[in-house]
Amino acid sequence: MQTNKTNEQFGYFDDANYEYVITTPYTPTPWINYLGNDGFYGLISNTAGGYCFDRDPKFRRLTRYRYNSVPLDNGGRYFYIRDENDFWSATGRPVNTELDEYSCRHGMGYSRFNASKNGIATQVTSFIPLDTKAEVHSLVVTNNNDTEKTVDVFSFIEWCLWNAEDDGANFQRNLSTGEVEVEDSTIYHKTEYRERRNHYAFYSVNRELDGYDTNRESFLGQYRGFDRPQVVENGQSTNSFARGWSPIASQHLKLKLAPGESQSLEFVLGYIEVEVEDKWESKNVLNKTPAKALAARFDTHEKVNDELKKLNDYWHNLLTKFSVDTPDDKFNRAINIWNQYQNMVTFNLSRSASFYESGIGRGMGFRDSNQDTIGFAHMVPDKVKERILDLSATQKPDGSAYHQYQPLTKKGNANIGGNFNDDPMWMVLSTTNYIKETGDFSILDEMVIYDDQEEATHDHFDHLVRAFNHVVNNLGPHGLPLIGRADWNDCLNLNCFSENPNESYQTTQRGASDVAESVMIAGQFVLYGQEFVDLCLELGKFELAASCLAHVDTMRSTIEQHAWDGEWYLRAYDSRGEKVGSNENEEGKIFIESQGFCAMAGVGLDNGKVKQALDSVEKHLSTDFGIMLNQPAFSSYNKYLGEITSYPPGYKENAGIFCHNNPWITISEAMIGRGEKAYEYYSKITPAYLQDVQTLHKTEPYVYSQMVAGNDSANPGEAKNSWLTGTAAWNYYAATQYILGIRPVYSGLEIDPCILPSWDKVNVKREFRGAQYDIELRNPNGLSKGQIELNIDGQSVEGSIINATTYSGQHTVVATLV
Repeated sequence: MQTNKTNEQFGYFDDANYEYVITTPYTPTPWINYLGNDGFYGLISNTAGGYCFDRDPKFRRLTRYRYNSVPLDNGGRYFYIRDENDFWSATGRPVNTELDEYSCRHGMGYSRFNASKNGIATQVTSFIPLDTKAEVHSLVVTNNNDTEKTVDVFSFIEWCLWNAEDDGANFQRNLSTGEVEVEDSTIYHKTEYRERRNHYAFYSVNRELDGYDTNRESFLGQYRGFDRPQVVENGQSTNSFARGWSPIASQHLKLKLAPGESQSLEFVLGYIEVEVEDKWESKNVLNKTPAKALAARFDTHEKVNDELKKLNDYWHNLLTKFSVDTPDDKFNRAINIWNQYQNMVTFNLSRSASFYESGIGRGMGFRDSNQDTIGFAHMVPDKVKERILDLSATQKPDGSAYHQYQPLTKKGNANIGGNFNDDPMWMVLSTTNYIKETGDFSILDEMVIYDDQEEATHDHFDHLVRAFNHVVNNLGPHGLPLIGRADWNDCLNLNCFSENPNESYQTTQRGASDVAESVMIAGQFVLYGQEFVDLCLELGKFELAASCLAHVDTMRSTIEQHAWDGEWYLRAYDSRGEKVGSNENEEGKIFIESQGFCAMAGVGLDNGKVKQALDSVEKHLSTDFGIMLNQPAFSSYNKYLGEITSYPPGYKENAGIFCHNNPWITISEAMIGRGEKAYEYYSKITPAYLQDVQTLHKTEPYVYSQMVAGNDSANPGEAKNSWLTGTAAWNYYAATQYILGIRPVYSGLEIDPCILPSWDKVNVKREFRGAQYDIELRNPNGLSKGQIELNIDGQSVEGSIINATTYSGQHTVVATLV
């Protein structure tokens, strides 16, 4: 591992410490990290902006954050440092005082901020300890001067009144409801606790206070921002007590520091939930016992460091379950560190809470969360099993599903509803991938309700049967699957016909919707329908396998007959039965999704159609920054196509590079043996390869973004919507299972690489079903793809599969590509 400062502009990778080091508070956009991994989460930027919440970012938000604010990134966990008449931020902002030194190190589940000014150095380490509903912020202040210094420290957070949507809208109520308590060095937030809530929050520090503030106006002063609070400017807290208005938590601590002396302050931002009968210590006085116990776990610097070490050990163990050493350091960095890290974050949060998703409009997506599992099943499989079963419980008896569920209740989101007709088959992918990884067929026997109806309870396998049959029972005039509200592309709304700007494209569906068909779902059905057939065969359900295979084969033939356009696959038929994604169209002649799915499903593999479709992708859709979703871009609005035509050309679904679907082409290229092309597509969107374009790219240079602007845009290569994207799981899946070719199958691990011819040797460490494999892939003849000669512990083995029932413990594998 290495530290890479090449082309450093805003930061660089420190691989040895699993960190990205940001060297300026003024990055092109806020560059964030995620804290927490088990229900309590925080978003934190490179200047400590962001917020935290318990389980649900809408209904259990602890602190406020201001989206789209000017300047950017307002609201966070702030520490103001005052030295005589000068003051600054220990995290780089919001105070704009120029620092003598600044850095932010985003690591695995923690962020560390270093700053110095006037010989006073600070270090803030922020993290959520394992199995803990609290953020810990450890502040160390050091006097590097030759004389004694008195330094004032002012902490600051602003409480959100729990429901983040209501908090930003219902001012006539909320400005009258804020309530706090202050005891010793802890500020408690208890808004609405007297009525229907049994949870409160607190902010503590481990030493006696020199003052506090709980009222925002008293702390900031009238018409002032976070950059110059009146209290910090004056050097003294006001001991304000919030009654209504906007409650905050700010502690004031005076430090006397001898030359060379360091002092530490341990802040805890915690969430407490109690039984209703245990809410009160006395009338209207909080039961603070659990809060005090939680804060006591972190009341010394030694205790905090012990918890941080546990977190670091946890991540090291996770990341070493699959690690790779190739001739390409950037590939190694992506696979070994940042892609796996992003996979966990995306698995935890789906598309609910980022600096682009406000946390109030979307829950856990059915299609999103099922796909996210494919990048995470090898890390914490028990959580994947739980997630799949949670998703299964939101399925409806007809095999369709709620498009989202709320993380707090795990109930289907009725406001969004269903009828996104690609949703059901994604559960076949997640379930079969989980079983191949773990060998745990028992998930199929788990009893799961349908649509929250206790009387409608069947085993999970029945849910898969109904998912399969939902496609079979919803076919259109050509025998292709009906699209419903939309398929994977939420913005391809073929049954909406919206001319009203006040209605949602994705929740509006007009008419019987029995004409518009999706070729993407057709390819998906062939691919995952075949997976379902294979599962049935593994289970000995031969009659079911045969009947399902007949449906899959029919769909394969239907695609060839009705969805081939001559050089590529159509995208769809609209509600009038007209082609979408055809050379006959004026705009939107070719789309990426149907090429990827029909190719991955092998439709037309034997007659050259797959190769022709992929060649067309390269010719019409490939750019320097990735593969565009469609071409030519739509230049005018078309109500028969929907939201896709509402975006300006080159952005989002209208000919943007929607990164999530790029790996489908990478996989397809690997499947037909074109290793150089697969690697090219993989690397074009992978952050480790984009360090030279940080100013253009704008979003975090260590994680995938959902969208990169396409060639028709004003700024090709500019990214948006980072972190929470299916790109993370899919590009990891493409790289590990198809480029490296270390692929779980029911019987064990299959070795089937498609690599760069220049890679003469690749080493992979892989934990799998209780065994640890050191795999050396040798490529003496400079091939991309070929046959595998397998040797395990010095013994030649027939075929290319490591049989999981044969091996346990540690093993050495040599796989030679010939």
